[in-house]
Amino acid sequence: MNGRPLLNRRLDGLGTTIFAEMSALATTTGAINLGQGFPDTDGPEEIREAAVRALREGKGNQYPPGPGVPELRTAVADHQHRFYGLDFDPDTEVLVTAGATEAIAAAMLALLEPGDEVIAFEPFYDSYAACVAMAGAKRVPLTLRAPSFRPDLDRLRSMVNPRTRLLLLNSPHNPTGMVLTPEERTAIAELAVEHDLLVVTDEVYEHLVFDGEHVPLISLPGMRERTVSVSSSGKTFSFTGWKVGWVTGSAALVSAVRTAKQYLTYVSAGPFQYAVAEALRLPDRYFADFRTDLRAKRDLLATGLAEAGFEVHPPQGTYFITTDIAPLGENDGFAFCRALPERCGVVAVPNAVFYDHPDAGRTQVRFAFCKRPEVLKQAVARLRGE
Repeated sequence: MNGRPLLNRRLDGLGTTIFAEMSALATTTGAINLGQGFPDTDGPEEIREAAVRALREGKGNQYPPGPGVPELRTAVADHQHRFYGLDFDPDTEVLVTAGATEAIAAAMLALLEPGDEVIAFEPFYDSYAACVAMAGAKRVPLTLRAPSFRPDLDRLRSMVNPRTRLLLLNSPHNPTGMVLTPEERTAIAELAVEHDLLVVTDEVYEHLVFDGEHVPLISLPGMRERTVSVSSSGKTFSFTGWKVGWVTGSAALVSAVRTAKQYLTYVSAGPFQYAVAEALRLPDRYFADFRTDLRAKRDLLATGLAEAGFEVHPPQGTYFITTDIAPLGENDGFAFCRALPERCGVVAVPNAVFYDHPDAGRTQVRFAFCKRPEVLKQAVARLRGE
């Protein structure tokens, strides 16, 4: 060996490591896992059966088309029109990916050059750092601060410089649950147009907005030709293991992302693509009921956490609640979360893993509420020492 590290340190984030550690603690201690964002129940039975049917009929058991099966690309285009009035050509402006994470990675690799700067909301989903680093670009964080976690638009404007190439935006935002307001969306769009910036929007929680409204940035004036819109099926339909995501945008941008994507997975999730195509055509009632159910779970856990002594920052969307442990006399989220499984039988995640500098968000802790009500009630009872 030549003494060089086996792993580029820019890719060695804390997020994946801490998730694995917390999940292992949940297993060894029998704790309730409110750390990682996956449901403890499967999605609609008819969609699961659609996947089984596809398997049995031989649909997708061999390599599916590189851009995704036509049925799913058409369903994605229809979904964008149905919910947002956006029109996309399923043949040239829709690309199926291995979840939203691959879509973001492919977009960064396709659209960035070494030395470019990417402005992203901080705290951020942990793959963002690695994706930007793999493209040789520099991530510039726009920090969202408690209690409201609103983006500082004046600060955002001051951060743009000749090296700024792209805005990487997440709304509804993981982990804070912030949802952009109409005024914020407009200001960001106008800034992107003024400085001729590309925009990649991570919208995987688009159907989990409890307060406010999700409006894709790509729908705003001047954004159609500069925005790569990313979403996926996992969070909306509670099949997070299927890893079926998609990109929508102009033909030129989607073609660029596809060029990078083909050297990542090439294709994936063949039979599941047919099932997700059916899921996207579920009636409006499904999406409304799903949102209502998650809102009730949010409120249940938020109330319980407040009663247990946490400072709670209620989210406007997503699966997650950010809390502050300072009122409990604690000042280190890592130490708190590592001790919590033995102490109370509950697993959470320190928000510091979502910041560039671990000292930021040091006393913030994230809990996932995408679990059955009885599980959330049991977790609350444990946290309250009952």
